[in-house]
Amino acid sequence: MSADVALILADVLLILHALVVLFVVGGFLAILIGAFAGWAWVRNLWFRLAHLGTIAFVVAQTWLGELCPLTVWEQRLRALAGAPSYEGSFIGYWLGRLLYLEAPWWVFLAAYSLFGTAVLLVFLLVPPRFRTRG
Repeated sequence: MSADVALILADVLLILHALVVLFVVGGFLAILIGAFAGWAWVRNLWFRLAHLGTIAFVVAQTWLGELCPLTVWEQRLRALAGAPSYEGSFIGYWLGRLLYLEAPWWVFLAAYSLFGTAVLLVFLLVPPRFRTRG
């Protein structure tokens, strides 16, 4: 694989990673707002299971001491291209600065665990609606 292709794929993974973060955080806010605004779509069972499952995966991999697979794959692609992590391109630089914060591991463990607990509580307090066939 050429260095250019590896960098493009690394940027694609970084964009995908940002979209996952947006889904988790934005979805949580949308569920909270939608519960009060009466938006039916925030109670969609598949949306809610995907949302809960995504944050559950993040919390589990953090408790296991593992980095997100998207981060690992992106870093491997950048290394394959011979580029330093998060400095290879405009997209890589700016999204990397937004996504990858410097903090001790326990900070991420606590933050992800608390956020995952909040998502679970909202799942229970604003439950999804199961469609029944009419």
